[in-house]
Amino acid sequence: MIEEQTFNNRYRLDRKLGEGGMATVYSGTDTLLRRRVAVKVLRPQYAADDEFVRRFYQEAESAAKLSHPNIVNTYDVGRQDDTYYIVMELVDGPSLAEILAHDKKLPEPVAIDYAAQICNGLAYAHRSGLLHRDIKPANVLVTKDDVVKLSDFGIARAVSQQTMALTKPGLVMGSVFYMSPEQALAQELHEASDLYSVGVVLYQMLTGNLPYNGESPVTVALKHINDPVPTIDTKRLGVSPALASIVNKLLQKKPENRFRSASEVATALREARERPSVAAYSIADDAPTQMLHNMPPPRRSPMPDSSYTSLGQDEERRSRLGGGFIVTLVVLAALATAAGYWIFGRPISLPLGPSIAVGDYTNMTDTQAQAAVVNAGLVVRFIKTSSDTVPANHVIRQNPPAGTKVEKNALVELIVSNGLPVIGLRDVRGYNGSDAARTLQDDGFKVKITKRYDNAGVDTVVDQHPNPRARIRKGSTVTLVVSEGPQPITVPSFIGLKASDAEALAKKDGVTLDDSQTAAYPGVDANVIATQDIAPGTKIDKSTTVHAIVSSGAGVTNAAQTANVPNVVNQPYQSAVDAITSAGLTPAVRYSVQVDRNGYVVGQDPAPGTSVPVNSVITLTQSVNGEVPDTEGMTIQDAQAILQQYGYRVSQIKYTSSAGADGKVVGTDPSAGTNLQPGSQVTLIVNGVAH
Repeated sequence: MIEEQTFNNRYRLDRKLGEGGMATVYSGTDTLLRRRVAVKVLRPQYAADDEFVRRFYQEAESAAKLSHPNIVNTYDVGRQDDTYYIVMELVDGPSLAEILAHDKKLPEPVAIDYAAQICNGLAYAHRSGLLHRDIKPANVLVTKDDVVKLSDFGIARAVSQQTMALTKPGLVMGSVFYMSPEQALAQELHEASDLYSVGVVLYQMLTGNLPYNGESPVTVALKHINDPVPTIDTKRLGVSPALASIVNKLLQKKPENRFRSASEVATALREARERPSVAAYSIADDAPTQMLHNMPPPRRSPMPDSSYTSLGQDEERRSRLGGGFIVTLVVLAALATAAGYWIFGRPISLPLGPSIAVGDYTNMTDTQAQAAVVNAGLVVRFIKTSSDTVPANHVIRQNPPAGTKVEKNALVELIVSNGLPVIGLRDVRGYNGSDAARTLQDDGFKVKITKRYDNAGVDTVVDQHPNPRARIRKGSTVTLVVSEGPQPITVPSFIGLKASDAEALAKKDGVTLDDSQTAAYPGVDANVIATQDIAPGTKIDKSTTVHAIVSSGAGVTNAAQTANVPNVVNQPYQSAVDAITSAGLTPAVRYSVQVDRNGYVVGQDPAPGTSVPVNSVITLTQSVNGEVPDTEGMTIQDAQAILQQYGYRVSQIKYTSSAGADGKVVGTDPSAGTNLQPGSQVTLIVNGVAH
């Protein structure tokens, strides 16, 4: 479905808003600027018409330069494959056509207000050198605050210039009721042509009807040309004479008999609001001067609009022609042209000069291709699009294809790569590092990982650069910031400090100190820390508790109560602990991250053979690899022993109903293989229920 498309990796189509003769309109999102937009997608028959596309681009780009409160902003115009689209301001409100379909007609103050706003927008466009050519209620949008906005400047002008309205089935149906006589005759248009259409819209708002109706578009067009100017019955409809006279002047057949500008119409509307009973413009009908037998033939070329004077001269010259012959000729020409379009799909173009074979410009740089096209006597237009395979600034494909015969100065459209596509960056914060890296690599990005201390769990992505949802080119490098866990704390020495001083030091350094245990230590005064279970200088995380024993002061210092420190270097840690304890000494541990000797004592302090008081603390240096071991399938006791061997303590045991032998370990948190600071605590995950 087209609703699921995203054009140019930027404009996402969300839902269909409506369909017209030329395009389908969708509400969408500009994912780059994060704003809601309207996307008008042209129907395939127009995309297949090269001349229409050329004019469409020119006029849409001109319309994009218009910036006025009463004109719908055109943001962008583009192409993806064979689909052409326009990106516009999304107006939160109905069209005037929808309002009239519901209400039939509008109160006079509302009609004046809407018409004045239409004229304000037209006046700005006319000053900018742009005619609309398709003013009708469907192209007038009304916001919830009653701000009127004109839409479809680009499409209307491109269609008008590309083909005579009466010869293109599908173009006439929505617009013929509002077109001026000169537009129905395919004559050159000017500001007054738009004003005629404003008159039709205003007539419909006031009366609930159209001034001219018929069984076919041709019938309606001929009525615009020949039928008398309709007048509004002011008494029956309750329309003020002032406003009725304005409508009558707008609907005059000859452009010179209408208002001179949209600004003049807006001024007249304001005066009609102030003085409704004064008909400032006489009720006239110039239809007899423009009867069918005087209808001029279609203009020969869609060149820029001519002046009123030249139009009048053409009419005077044509008025000398015979009536019946011209009537027959014009009707036959119109029917033949319409039939030809239905049969062949587009007007027949006769060659105007020697044909030129289009070269093959694919894989050239844009500079090389431009030079080659210009040297061949052709005109070039570039369309940028992303490509996974073609380098930036190189031609991907072209239209027409190489070898096609075209006339001199024909347009060659080159689709040029602007590099790898731009992709929205996923938010992978909260993923673990490996999952985040794999996700972004699957999206086509390169990944760089940096680490920092953070309160988030170890190996959790806490930040990414560029920021999530940024739009960056495929292949760009994304930096992931991964947590190493809370910043470790260096354990201070509490031995020899009074308990109160040790507690103050622990609080200052952020260490959790448990000094609730007391024991008699010869030679250590009462209320003084005698031992601590984690050696000074060891790095621990904030969740680790340092256990200290406070001397009770009982016993008398006796130099004879000493012990020799046994040699436990190169012994497994638990064996070393048992030997130290058996000698009447207190073991403490510090960790050294090494690639081998995991779980073995690689140093001790004091040195072996030293004579020390009984219960003195002997610090053992245990070799660990700094990585959580795999304990899956072990008993709780075995898992605890392995974790201790690796320098970790079990902080808690969680039970789960996942698959595995009941009572056996199914995993740890952090998981096996995670880099984790020695001395940190680990949670065992066991299958079963707590006993």
